[in-house]
Amino acid sequence: MADAAKTPPAKPAKAAPKKFMYVNRRAPYGTIYALESLEVVLIGAAFDQEVALAFIDDGVFQLTKGQDTKPLGVKNFSPTFRALGDYGVTKLYVEKESLQERGLTIADLQAVTYEDENDGFKEKPSIQVLTRAEMGAIMQKQDVLLNF
Repeated sequence: MADAAKTPPAKPAKAAPKKFMYVNRRAPYGTIYALESLEVVLIGAAFDQEVALAFIDDGVFQLTKGQDTKPLGVKNFSPTFRALGDYGVTKLYVEKESLQERGLTIADLQAVTYEDENDGFKEKPSIQVLTRAEMGAIMQKQDVLLNF
């Protein structure tokens, strides 16, 4: 009797990536939180997770232009934010009220962009300014929130 053709087992469905939001609430220097957040973001992106960053309270200072860290004797890591698009990190949410409470506007923030491969590689802004309510709604949609 001939052997029946064996059907290979079905491949398990690939799990959808988890949505990770890294919430940055502290100033860029004086603690290790801001730099550690940036390092963890890059690790999460390397593992194909959906990564977003939120900048709230003094965390908005992490994105300001012209940071000079020489008097502090520490390395200025703020230019690293401009490289995030190369790692697929294109969602940087900044809370509008936090900017206003600190006398800042979006014009005070560095330009962080990415090339949208789904739109002819057009350069698009990564930073989105949201109200506190809009930020809360986006946070509700995340699988994991990590505070720094």
